[in-house]
Amino acid sequence: MYPEEMVIPMQAELTTAGFQDLHTAADVDNALKAEGTTLVVINSVCGCAARNARPGAKMSIEGAKKPDNLITVFAGVDKEAVDAARQHMFPFPPSSPCMALFKNGELVHMLERHHIEGRPAELIAENLQDAYNEHC
Repeated sequence: MYPEEMVIPMQAELTTAGFQDLHTAADVDNALKAEGTTLVVINSVCGCAARNARPGAKMSIEGAKKPDNLITVFAGVDKEAVDAARQHMFPFPPSSPCMALFKNGELVHMLERHHIEGRPAELIAENLQDAYNEHC
């Protein structure tokens, strides 16, 4: 577990942009049952989350098309919620940070850590926007 005072600003980067921060498996399961599209961001304390993932996720929702629902869970903090999100992301192996787009509960697009690490936030946002244009 990471100290709360360390994690709160990292969570706030997404929640102030409109992401709902989930903490339980039931919250995740219910959110992914919602009709429409849902972007899930598994947040992390690592540098690629700070430099690439969170900024990319925020930039991606500035376009005309965006998911109906935005949720986030935090690796190393909300184990139950993260485990539930990762179960929905099967067959992709666990990684953090990562992002997944669901449509009517079905996984339709995935960005694993290796798609995020070392890539600029703008490229991540563009990748997600392409998925939004196809699925949202």
